[in-house]
Amino acid sequence: MRFMVMVKATKESEEGILPDEKLLTDMGKYNEELVKAGVMIGGEGLLPSSKGVRVRFSGTSRTVIDGPFTETKELVAGFWLFQVKSLAEAIEWVKRCPNPMLSESDIEIRQVAEMEDFGDVMTPELRAQEDNLRQQISKS
Repeated sequence: MRFMVMVKATKESEEGILPDEKLLTDMGKYNEELVKAGVMIGGEGLLPSSKGVRVRFSGTSRTVIDGPFTETKELVAGFWLFQVKSLAEAIEWVKRCPNPMLSESDIEIRQVAEMEDFGDVMTPELRAQEDNLRQQISKS
């Protein structure tokens, strides 16, 4: 099972305040544990929303909205992609994480949808297309 593990933004992360050397060292050690255990598929920190945009979809219309975005508890400051056997295992790994922020913070864990989660809607043709795309991505 794959899980997206999202570090929620804080006031400090949205202000562009970077972590100190100790936190970077601690997070580096944690990431090494994840990689050695075969859990971490990927992960990155994100710049503040002031450096980003949102694209709003309404029918055929697309509107670009410049950051920053006001509701920090709804923003993501970084993420990991985990490959584990269960949600319980993902939770155990996250509980071992050093606090990724300078203040109180939240990490959200969400399971990644797999093809089988879509049932009969995922036709053989759509499965073949998805498999082909994943093969192309793995070659990049």
